Amino acid sequence: MLVLQFMTSKILTIDQGTTSSRSIIFDLKGKIQQVAQKEYPLIYPKNGWVEINPNEIINSVVHTLSKIDLNGVVACGITNQRETTLIWDKETGKPIYNAIVWQDRRTTDICSNYKDHESMIQSKTGLVLDPYFSATKIRWILDNVKDAQLRAEAGQLCFGTVDSFLMFHLSKGMIHKTDFTNASRTMLFNINNLDWDEDLLKLFNIPRKLLPSVHKCDHEFGTAPLLNNITINGVLGDQQSAMFGQGCLSVGSSKSTYGTGCFLMCNIGETVKISQDGLLTTVAFNVGDKIYYALEGSIYSAGTIVQWLRDNLQFFSKSSDSEIYLKDTGDSNEVLFIPAFNGLGAPYWNSKIRASFHNITRDTTRADLITAAFNSIIYQTKDILSAFENVNLKINELKVDGGMVENKTFVTNLTNLLNIVVKVPENKECTALGAALMAAIGKKLIGLSNLKEQTFEEINPHNSKINENLYKNWSEVVSRLIKE
Repeated sequence: MLVLQFMTSKILTIDQGTTSSRSIIFDLKGKIQQVAQKEYPLIYPKNGWVEINPNEIINSVVHTLSKIDLNGVVACGITNQRETTLIWDKETGKPIYNAIVWQDRRTTDICSNYKDHESMIQSKTGLVLDPYFSATKIRWILDNVKDAQLRAEAGQLCFGTVDSFLMFHLSKGMIHKTDFTNASRTMLFNINNLDWDEDLLKLFNIPRKLLPSVHKCDHEFGTAPLLNNITINGVLGDQQSAMFGQGCLSVGSSKSTYGTGCFLMCNIGETVKISQDGLLTTVAFNVGDKIYYALEGSIYSAGTIVQWLRDNLQFFSKSSDSEIYLKDTGDSNEVLFIPAFNGLGAPYWNSKIRASFHNITRDTTRADLITAAFNSIIYQTKDILSAFENVNLKINELKVDGGMVENKTFVTNLTNLLNIVVKVPENKECTALGAALMAAIGKKLIGLSNLKEQTFEEINPHNSKINENLYKNWSEVVSRLIKE
């Protein structure tokens, strides 16, 4: 974990997530002084579709800003849900369609139209051809909203991931920018030359004038009147921000965030490496003029599963109560859960498979179903670690963060099944802290020499009785379902 030292002023982080927005103020030691949070609902118009009313995004951020004291704040960092796609009118700022969320799978058929270009897309962007990313979401909006393509070609519209949308509105239309990390998740950005790629723009028929300008993470993005004219000095996608906040600055250092989804990232240094095992190559962050890349395994559902068990199945009233039902052996009485609410991410990248329980019998209990659901998150993590090993990246320790790591039994089972050391940071707000650090660097309040690593709680594997046969059975079920 990194902390701020020798700072003379406060830093604001706007942490815009999939189901809530938060505004957090850090003091000169990296400790949180104030937090305001506002949740909002997701919209599910059809099977596999996930949207957000854009006004909910803006209003939730403005609400949290109204609940904190901005006096003494001299810089702002923004971290955000990635890939979520918005297009809005350049003059009015009014979106022409709801935000299409990263989890949305409506563009599966559009992706199939570009299968012949899959290798070229991956070599340029580091990404697999999948509805997860922004390019086909943009294509869908331009195809399905009246006159959208014509207006985009005329320069009347703006595209952005959530960071761009926020900066545009907080600056009253003066800022239309993004950073390397968010751009690298659009499937339009060439991670080799760090620019929008003309071949990809032509392939997807997306006008360049629709896109924001792209900058380093520690760029001075501009002044925001709705933030008391505070400057925005740091922007990172949420997983890259967590990686920076976790202190994964050296090659081989890895983190896994268990939030709405799960995202395991490993720092691979300053050279692009393309995986053929379902991993993504993405821009991790910049430190000065140095650009660092990461390999990433993306899991669509983690905290989403806990919410589903709580709200839809009503197995417990609070998410924290889920731990009551978990055994430290991971024993689910042979019950298996396939967590494919919106398909499976890495390393499978299958959009059509859906969630299911298996091996339910008359003696199956609530605890079995809950344990099976938590196990599925661990099993997917194990799959991703195996993919890392296939590219000669052996991970011996893993830094973890996100709301799910509050569940100690979950972390224990994770450690035991993966058979590696898991490190839980003292301050679990790594995503927000990463953006604050980047903003402080961008504002030239601190440099790398002012960053100090704090302590972690190390959890070592200790239970040889963990049921690895369940994992093998789970893998067999996934393989069978994918082939159907």
